[in-house]
Amino acid sequence: MNLHIITTGGTIDKIYFDAKSDYQVGEPVIGELLDSMGAQFPYTVESAMRKDSLELTDEDRALIRESAERCAEQQVLITHGTDGMVQTGKALKGIEGKTIVLTGALQPAAFKGSDAIFNIGCALGALQAASPGVYISMNGQLFEIDNVHKNLEKNRFETIDGKD
Repeated sequence: MNLHIITTGGTIDKIYFDAKSDYQVGEPVIGELLDSMGAQFPYTVESAMRKDSLELTDEDRALIRESAERCAEQQVLITHGTDGMVQTGKALKGIEGKTIVLTGALQPAAFKGSDAIFNIGCALGALQAASPGVYISMNGQLFEIDNVHKNLEKNRFETIDGKD
């Protein structure tokens, strides 16, 4: 697998600024995480932006799409904030010959007990097994982009049709 990673920000990259007593999107953590997990495949990392997904615009989504279309790799992993993940995924539909998986975290990767590493690992497996198309990989599940939503009350992703 030759992988291209596009980072957009979101909780996965958030860091705590003690002096400000708040969280802000920091540098992408994916390269460090892959190295620490002993990843044995070539990958490139492109930081498209560092935004909370609630702040993403249609122009931002167009930029993410251009990045996915432009890269030579067939497998594309996008780290993204969970609140806008479905909307961005839908903006990526129709890119021919690519398997695109969006993933993120409900807690910053820097936190002990974060779901970031688990979600990234699941996304990497999905990228190698799934047919071309756009997917979301969260909480140990792979969702087709047209059959997923974020359940805000339960703070998790679920299928729209209720069939897992």
